[in-house]
Amino acid sequence: MSNSIAWTPDAEARLKEIPFFVRPAARKKIEKFAQESGITQITVEVYEQAKQKFGN
Repeated sequence: MSNSIAWTPDAEARLKEIPFFVRPAARKKIEKFAQESGITQITVEVYEQAKQKFGN
């Protein structure tokens, strides 16, 4: 699943701000959000949209 979605360096940097113990779950949620929206690349904008949707 993860290999079908690319992350921009900026979005990866944002992901690293999330505590390491919840990061894998957050990455999965964001990638699922992107897939459901037909998005193939996670940018900072997509990251922020997903974050708002999940209320983090």
